[in-house]
Parts: sequence; C-alpha cells; structure tokens
Amino acid sequence: MGANLPSSPAIFVVALLCAISSLCVFPEVAFATSKHASVTRHYKFDIRLKNFTRLCNTKSIVTVNGKFPGPRIIAREGDRVIVKVVNHVPNNITIHWHGIRQLLSGWFDGPSYVTQCPIQTGQSYVYNFTIVGQRGTLWWHAHISWLRATVYGPLIILPKKNASYPFVKPYKEVPILFGEWWKADPEAVLNQSLQTGAGPNVSDAYTINGLPGPLYNCSQKDTFKLKVKPGKTYLLRVINAALNDELFFSIANHSFIIVDTDASYIKPLKTNILLITPGQTTNVLLKTKPQSPNATFLMLARPYFTGMGTFDNTTVAGILEYENPSNSPSTHVKNLPIFKPFLPPMNSSITTSFVMNYTRKFRSLASAEFPANVPQTVQKKFFFTIGLGTNPCPKNQTCQGPNNSSKFAASFNNLSFALPTKALLQSHFFGKSNGVYTTDFPSFPLHPFNYTGTPPNNTLVSNGTKTIVLPFNTSVEIILQDTSILGAESHPLHLHGFNFFVVGQGFGNFDSNKDPANFNLVDPVERNTVGVPAGGWVAIRFLADNPGVWLMHCHFDIHLSWGLRMAWVVQDGKLPNQKLPPPPSDLPMC
Repeated sequence: MGANLPSSPAIFVVALLCAISSLCVFPEVAFATSKHASVTRHYKFDIRLKNFTRLCNTKSIVTVNGKFPGPRIIAREGDRVIVKVVNHVPNNITIHWHGIRQLLSGWFDGPSYVTQCPIQTGQSYVYNFTIVGQRGTLWWHAHISWLRATVYGPLIILPKKNASYPFVKPYKEVPILFGEWWKADPEAVLNQSLQTGAGPNVSDAYTINGLPGPLYNCSQKDTFKLKVKPGKTYLLRVINAALNDELFFSIANHSFIIVDTDASYIKPLKTNILLITPGQTTNVLLKTKPQSPNATFLMLARPYFTGMGTFDNTTVAGILEYENPSNSPSTHVKNLPIFKPFLPPMNSSITTSFVMNYTRKFRSLASAEFPANVPQTVQKKFFFTIGLGTNPCPKNQTCQGPNNSSKFAASFNNLSFALPTKALLQSHFFGKSNGVYTTDFPSFPLHPFNYTGTPPNNTLVSNGTKTIVLPFNTSVEIILQDTSILGAESHPLHLHGFNFFVVGQGFGNFDSNKDPANFNLVDPVERNTVGVPAGGWVAIRFLADNPGVWLMHCHFDIHLSWGLRMAWVVQDGKLPNQKLPPPPSDLPMC
C-alpha cells in the first residue's frame, strides 16, 4: 500500500522479468527509464471484458487489465507517463487523466469527440504526457458514454525525489475509491434514459475500492477492510468515482485532517465528515488511537442529494480494524463492539447549509514553495447559468421527461451541447471547424430571469456545438449560477486542462455589485472540480495558458449525457513553447 518507488534500474529489472514471464502479477507496469531526476514511466492498459460478481449477481464488465477498480498509476512530479491503451472490447473507448494539466499535450486529454476520436475495437492509442507542477492524488477514467462506471483507477503523484510533504510523513498510504454498481449494464441504463427522456434507473449499490460491504444483500464477504496499527498516521487518498452522486464519508470515532484537494495542497483542515463530489479527490491524514481500542469502526459513505428525482439512497460500509498487539490475548473480530459514524441527512436545508460552511473553509496552502497564483485582475468575464431543461418529445412518441411530451435536458446558458462526429481539437488545429463547431457560445444568459426564484414556464433548451475562443494567457473569471428550473440542484463542475481558484460562493442569485467585494484573492482553494451550490453560485478564476480545446462539464454523468457541457478553444501564443504541437501519428480516426 505504501508508495515508495524503487529506483529506475530496479523497475527496469522487474520489467524485463515481466516481459519474459507471462506470470507477471502487474501487466500494466511495463518499465521506467531515466536519464535525469525525472523518469519516464511506461504502462499498458488492455481494455478487456471480465466477469465480476457483486450483490449475488455475476455480469461481464469492461475493465483495464481485468481489474476492478483498475490499476493504479504511480509517478512523481516532473515524470513523463506513457500509457499504451489497447481496445479488446466491442465498445469504443477513451481514457481521461482527470486533473492532469496536459500542458502542450492536449491530444492526450481523452474526452471523446473533444480531443480525440474514440479508440475502436482492435485499435490502440498511446497517451503521452508530463506531470508539471502537480503532486497529490488524481485519477483516470473512461471518457465516453458511461463506461467510467467500471473503467477507473487512481493516479498517484508523489513529490519530486528528495522533496517532502508539507505535513507529517504518513506511516502508510491507502487509496479509497468510491464507485457505483448497477446490476444492469450501465450502457443500457443510459440508452433507456436517453430514449424515453426520463431520469435514469439508479445504481444498486455504492462501493469502496470495488466492494459494496455488509449493508447490502449477500455482500458481507465483499467488504473493504482497512487494517491499521495504533499510534500511526495514515494518508487516505480519497477519490469519488461515482457516476451521479456526491458522497459524505466518515469513520466512527475518528477524525480527518484534509491536506490536499485535487492534487493541490491546502491549509490543514480538521473534520469528522468529508464531502466529495464526483471527480474530486481529497488527501486526508487519519491518526489512529494510541492503543488498540478493542473495537471495530464502520467507515460509511452515502449520498448528498439536492435534486428532484430519484437517487440511490443506500449506504456503503467498510471496516476500520486495529491489528491485535502480539502480546495481548486474541479477540475474534466478530466479538468486538462495532461503532457507527454520524452522517448528515441526505437532503435537507440543514445539510445544504452544512455543505456551504464546509466548502468555505478550504484555503490554499499559499506558501513560498506552493504559492496561490490567483489572477488579481481579469480580462474576460463570463456568467453561466447551470441547470436542467427540456427537449420536445419526437413526433409519434410518448416520453417520460417532466411530462409525456418532453425529455430531460441540461445546459449552460440554456445551450445544450451536442457532441460532434469529428474531434474538436483536430478540427481546430487544422482550421477545419466548418460544419463541426461554431465559436458563438453565449457568454451570458440570452434571457435573464430570477435564477433561483420562480422558474420560467418555458423550459426548452437550444441545442448546438458551440465554443468560446480565448486568446493565449487570457485571465478568466466565470460565475457559475445554479437555477431552479426543474429544481435547484448542486452540480460538480469540472474543467479540463486547467486548475482554477474558487474565489467566492453564496446562496441565491450572484450580485455583481456586492459579491465581488468579498472574493478571496489571497488564498482561495485551487481545484479542477467544484460543487456549484444548490440554489447558489460559485466564482472561479484561471489563466488560459494552455493552448488546445478544453471541455468543461458537469461530472454527474447523466447531466453530461443530457448536454451540460461546453468547450473552450484556447489559441496558441506567439512563442514556440506556447504552441500546441501537431498530433501524434497514432491519433484515432473517427
């Protein structure tokens, strides 16, 4: 579980043995090569179908190297990572390296039809990127349809060699990945939802590291157990890979110190309860009790839900178990008392207030070594409403959206984004955008209204493939405003290709005259995914210093599928190191 990396010669020897022996335990690790302090790390991802049994139900799922969750990628800040992805399944596939900046390497970002065409059956693609100025926990996942339900894994970035954490060195590091499990095929769940226009069937369970745990039917044996020693500090690398649910997480009788969010250090923050949206990652220190307490402790996660529809209101449990000291009499774990943590109610105004207070406490470390380079002034300001809406039901069809004559949709500024049939980045790079996308995405709502008050009667969205063009190095501010159309709801917003600073947030409608005075431009938290509050707004700032085409979208996959996405086209700069290089020769074709 620890993350100490062997030196590159050791890895090379392991790789050589791996190449010779078909019995190698870790086929995803190929080899690492090094000329300087930075290392090139080679991995191979074979996309394969494999049977897994959960909830007494066996089904074939799409996996990487037959693993669920997928293999972990480990690298250091400054390393180059090369991953060859080979597709052996009937589905098209792409892999997104969630949170990696991809500086001048936009061809390898991964969202289908945005930076690349999908990798088709029998084809392969080599992802090749360098980790610049990032350390902490990120993750990787499929970025096409709903395949990320089973195709995901951790991406662990250690500090540079001989660099240390800005907090106590942990005794051990443990990835904690939350996921969702459907008895049905998630692709069928999505297709049925898009066909009928209804909300999707909800998942049957949440999982911790792929395991549903003892609160679900016939899942006692499929329980994640974290075995710890007393008096030690553990670093939990927490990732929310669930498709459509924000999650609360707590361990009975223990507290966390949050030290890192989305691979950016923060001022240490003590809490008993974590809230983590899909897409977000959080590193926490867990200090165990000085003596073994002769008890076991449940670790629980369950949803924070703010929408109007149905949701999976179940709870996933793992177990924190203290190792028995060698000199004490053995007590069978089954005989020990079990403690259960408190979690907030799933959906109430008290919980929404708790969430706002919780998220407002996050502050960047903002030290000399790890500064918060917040844009103090902005050249371009945008105001995006975020929410649900409708599309009309096709002729001669009965739909199951908000009513039987409409389908659910989702949009920024009432524009529901339609994915093209050719990749946006290729079209942009070769100057062939005609018929693929336009550059007139609305910067502000075309028809302003009382966003969090009584919604308008007309809920229809417009549809199109529209983008916004940004000159290189533009400083940008975006106000993300939730709306009450078909119910106010929290939305986890993810921006590809950049980190941003969360400079402000609040309930109700953003007030451009009053709210900016309260912006934090000193030490705001730096993230790649932010929860837009239900019935509220959030303000983010970033510098558009990375040429390419970059998706921004809701990380609830159903909202993504309904069109809650848009793309930024960031132009090249004038200098050679400010221009996107040409595409690789193996870039998949549509």
